[in-house]
Amino acid sequence: MDETEFWELVDGTRDGAEGDPEEQADLLVDRLLQLDPDAVLDFARHFEARYNRAYSWDLWGAAWVLLDGASDDAFDFFRCWLIGQGREVYEGGVHDPDSLADLLDDFDEEFDGDGEELGYAADEAYEQLTGTVAPDLGIPPPPAEPEGTPVDFENERALAERFPRLWERFKD
Repeated sequence: MDETEFWELVDGTRDGAEGDPEEQADLLVDRLLQLDPDAVLDFARHFEARYNRAYSWDLWGAAWVLLDGASDDAFDFFRCWLIGQGREVYEGGVHDPDSLADLLDDFDEEFDGDGEELGYAADEAYEQLTGTVAPDLGIPPPPAEPEGTPVDFENERALAERFPRLWERFKD
């Protein structure tokens, strides 16, 4: 599976789920079950690489603004959700987290921002296909600390300065 096929699966399931992350995860499992186990592992590698790439202080700060706070777990689930939004939103958000203010049509912190189930879709499909747990993907783990300069999440002024577009759209 190449990168284009990966994003086609993500986009197709998001569209089919009408943006509901849990429904998207269910559809993704269904689509992955139509593939062979090696292709499912390829999908998992693509997902994990993007998940790890999104481990940055700036993206965590953006998640903090969007979700009105984001614990370690909430940020993990946010990164899964971000991948589920498709290539344009993902790449834009990773490159410039403040651009999420322009890339996201709507954002409801009660509904959006939590894609935990998306993170398990490939594992679930692989286990259903093979009856075994997926092997190690050979992807290096993310660093112990997020990339970039730490953000003081409790300092609203610092957040507003670092993420002016997000702050204006989602906090004012």
